[in-house]
Amino acid sequence: MAHRSVIPFGPQHPVLPEPLHLDLVIEDDRVIEAIPQIGFVHRGLEKLTEKRDMHQFGYIAERICGICAVGHSCGYASACERMLDIEVPGRVQYIRTILHELSRIHSHLLWLGLLADAFGFEALFYRSWTLREQILKIFESTCGGRVILSINEIGGLKHDIEDSELAGIVQTLDAMRPDYEALVHTFLDDDSCGERLHGVGVISKKDALELSMVGPFGRASGVDYDVRVFGDGAYADLAAFEPIVASDGDCYARCQVRCAEVTQAMDIIKELVGKIPHDGIGGRTKLTPADGARGEVVIEQPRGEAYYYVRGNGTKNLDRFRVRTPTSQNLAGLTHALQGVLLANVPMIILTIDPCISCTER
Repeated sequence: MAHRSVIPFGPQHPVLPEPLHLDLVIEDDRVIEAIPQIGFVHRGLEKLTEKRDMHQFGYIAERICGICAVGHSCGYASACERMLDIEVPGRVQYIRTILHELSRIHSHLLWLGLLADAFGFEALFYRSWTLREQILKIFESTCGGRVILSINEIGGLKHDIEDSELAGIVQTLDAMRPDYEALVHTFLDDDSCGERLHGVGVISKKDALELSMVGPFGRASGVDYDVRVFGDGAYADLAAFEPIVASDGDCYARCQVRCAEVTQAMDIIKELVGKIPHDGIGGRTKLTPADGARGEVVIEQPRGEAYYYVRGNGTKNLDRFRVRTPTSQNLAGLTHALQGVLLANVPMIILTIDPCISCTER
């Protein structure tokens, strides 16, 4: 008779830096059920809208997550602009999109490094993070910060990024491409990597749809959904955009999707830099939202769809701020992917799902 036991996994597990705890129900060496527990670092950021005015709160929204900081800043500012019925200049939309796509590259390269570290492939980890460092240097030179950029404000940008700096970004990305392509070749074609990824943590398209999975996690299972296809902001001016989709639904497919999205983001940035308008960068609005005025927006964060909602009460302080992050959508898929797998594969599956508990426990 098989012996069943419960093994605690996280938040102190070395392969899981996020404060997520899983109770893994084990039968012999296979996971029968995974029960997630969150709430270790709940910060009450949404409650702070009562104590900070809507302009001050932009700094708080940006700190929901360090890796996704640019996206949270753009999402919050865009939702407030819709609430106030403000149309920002085209240059603002372009620069926000360029920074957001740079953030996607940064996030995926960070993830690739962590994946390599889980393999025990230390040289691959260093190569991934060496390329990531180039993106952080771009952030530092254009915005002054490596993670928290603080360039967005409701109504526009705090400062412009000159055309010469934008051209320099494109040159940096072009110089990165050969090294990045060699990196991708190792991840996707090397047998030592493939053996750890192929056929592990499989989720079918049917299950992915039923569990409402978003981002690369969902697209790796064949879910053809990416918020960028709606054409909001500068995405509307792209010549063409197609979501990166794979069909196998395993750890390899999730790696494949993210690797392709980095190259796609480089192409988007290059196209937008070549088209960027020169109609100003707007500035902080002096408008106050009407009582009951609402604004909402969805954006495609590196981990998937994020939803932002704001509501005014007639004062400078918002009545409500609400975020639904990709990881909160994907937790159900995470527990499903772990069912029936070998205990040794649990860290790999969690890493390929790329949960962000910082975003979730806001």
